[in-house]
Amino acid sequence: MRIRELSIPGAWEFTPSLHGDDRGVFAETFKSSEFEKTVGRPFDLLQVNTSTSAAGVLRGIHYTETPPGQAKYVTCVRGAFLDVVVDLRPGSPTFRQWDSVVIDDVERKSIFLAEGLGHALLSLEDDSTVIYLCSLEYAPEFDRDLDAFDPELGIEWPAVDRNGDPMTFTRSPKDAAAPRLAELKFPH
Repeated sequence: MRIRELSIPGAWEFTPSLHGDDRGVFAETFKSSEFEKTVGRPFDLLQVNTSTSAAGVLRGIHYTETPPGQAKYVTCVRGAFLDVVVDLRPGSPTFRQWDSVVIDDVERKSIFLAEGLGHALLSLEDDSTVIYLCSLEYAPEFDRDLDAFDPELGIEWPAVDRNGDPMTFTRSPKDAAAPRLAELKFPH
């Protein structure tokens, strides 16, 4: 497995070794011992979510109030996503910065996001499916949203999909109404 820390501390890309033959492909997409050696702590799994999206569906930016915070380990099992990480930890040297990785069913990369990081997924193909391993069960009282198109963040969303067609973004009403950074109050 190849492991790379993103430009946002606490966010990691895990690329498994793929073992293929005429039957298909096998990959270890999560291995506790490798994870703990890299991140320096175990991953406490409390909930698993699966989401399927059409091309152009943009989910997020979502984050969980910290504390308690929620860490995520995200894997694409079908199709492709642009996975965007935003640092929302006040006092962090990369506060308000972002990084992104394409996760897909070819390279089988996974992304780990520590507590305090915001997360958005843009589906690049129809029927793209992602699985999230979560360190905290869903608790609506801690659930928060941030506008993915906030110019203060400056996220560079793709103009075209993987077929070369113009990208048309589809968001939930909740995500479309999300506040911008200037409207949010982060604890110090």
